Amino acid sequence: MELKPSAHVDTFTRDRLPPGGTWPRLLFDLPELAYPDRLNCGAELLDATIDRLGPHRPAFRGSGGEVWSYGELRERVDRLAHVLTADLGVVPGNRVLLRGPTSPWLAACWLAVMKAGAVAVTVLAQQRAQELATVCAMAEVGHALCHVDALDDLVKAEVPGLRITPYGSRDAGDLLHLARGHSGPFPAAATSADDVALIAFTSGTTGRPKGCMHFHRDLLAVADTFSRHVLRPRPDDVFAGSPPLGFTFGLGGLVVFPLRAGASSLLLEQAAPRRLLPALAEHRVTVLFTAPTAYRAMLDTLGPYDAGAYDLGALRRCVSAGENLPAATWQAWYERTGLRIINGIGATELLHIFISAADEDIRPGTTGRAVPGWEARVVDPAGRPVADGEPGLLAVRGPVGCRYLADPRQTEYVRDGWNLTGDTYVRDADGYFRYVARADDMIISSGYNISGPEVEEALLRHPDVVEAAVIGRPDERRGQVAVAYTVPREGVTLTEETLRAFMRTELAPHKCPRTFVFVSALPRTPTGKLQRFRLRDLE
Repeated sequence: MELKPSAHVDTFTRDRLPPGGTWPRLLFDLPELAYPDRLNCGAELLDATIDRLGPHRPAFRGSGGEVWSYGELRERVDRLAHVLTADLGVVPGNRVLLRGPTSPWLAACWLAVMKAGAVAVTVLAQQRAQELATVCAMAEVGHALCHVDALDDLVKAEVPGLRITPYGSRDAGDLLHLARGHSGPFPAAATSADDVALIAFTSGTTGRPKGCMHFHRDLLAVADTFSRHVLRPRPDDVFAGSPPLGFTFGLGGLVVFPLRAGASSLLLEQAAPRRLLPALAEHRVTVLFTAPTAYRAMLDTLGPYDAGAYDLGALRRCVSAGENLPAATWQAWYERTGLRIINGIGATELLHIFISAADEDIRPGTTGRAVPGWEARVVDPAGRPVADGEPGLLAVRGPVGCRYLADPRQTEYVRDGWNLTGDTYVRDADGYFRYVARADDMIISSGYNISGPEVEEALLRHPDVVEAAVIGRPDERRGQVAVAYTVPREGVTLTEETLRAFMRTELAPHKCPRTFVFVSALPRTPTGKLQRFRLRDLE
């Protein structure tokens, strides 16, 4: 499709969009997906919501009990946008990395980047220096807004030309100190609906991350499909969950969806299940986003019969994504709470959930049906649809599609106008999709995607590791855990403790293997190709 004229002064992202012939076919059949040519998602989510519902409603709630109204949120976002443009020299199209714990201030920074017409590059607070250096190099990031507690690894990444502006300190150069020097409304940049607003990085089976470029209209489209038609939020809802804002699952569920609906969001810096349960009760949360692992852990905490000390009476919507939701977990949660979990599958490439079901349409053990505005089918390796009941590759298309940042793997993910997610599924005669397995070597543990080859590369940076192969081991609580088969250097004795400590300096904690198995050699073909299936057979 033909792109509208860009408002970006820095044309880096548009210049690096994949060739038009490699894009998936996009669908805009629903009337709510007919967006104007000029569109700024920050202004739509904030200013347009205030115009519709007023400035005095609660917008963000923090871990410390603070509550920001929509009017207060807009004032702070506009101050931050003034800092970006007037003090830091950010122009439309510049990439701005955002790093910090989940909080109202991190969300405000994201909204400010949107209104300024820049491109947000979202990362996890746990990512290490080498990972950050790779992301910054690929996206040519020139600015970073980083919480003081997450500065160390970003500084260690030594990104050439990167200007880091911290927040959360009391220094004169702190972002929030600079923001106090500005006042007045910030006129949102007149971005095109198809100007890039976000680069979200995912890991592929080769270990090299892929930058997924999403437009301003994409951020609204996921709210106007899954959230509007399946989740169906209300303005008095209170959202909360465990996924960080560095994941598109968290960005959508905790920022985009509630703001689009005029609701509020509880943004928790610590959202492990043992902390999440009391927060749900205390803040009367009504909409929950988390992974199957967390639902299983919360069931253990709740006890065998009832909610015990935690009053979950306000909770009305529970969403699960990030990994497959077992029917047993769905049933146990329903029996304990009376709530039907809304299962779903999404992808960083497609921004959020595209197959799901809610309420009486839910069939435990299935993911659901194609969300309104999306189409899905199951195909063979040649792209031909397979019969219902037969396993094959999941192919989807809708208003959002895969656009990798200058990456030849675009033609692997998009074929014949369809996005191939890398999952094996079965569709039944009623149009319900049932997950079978990942079609590649990705390990999905507690909702996190872990690339085995990426972990292997990190292991091989240890001077006493000669070879390594990382696979997923089935795990009842986490779905899978990463297991590292490791060949030590001859004459050297390695221990799990030694490698675990080393890996924690190389990768985010969730990517570090749970178990290390020491072997003398790895199974390979005569041509030297690693046979991971033989290791999986051992597991």
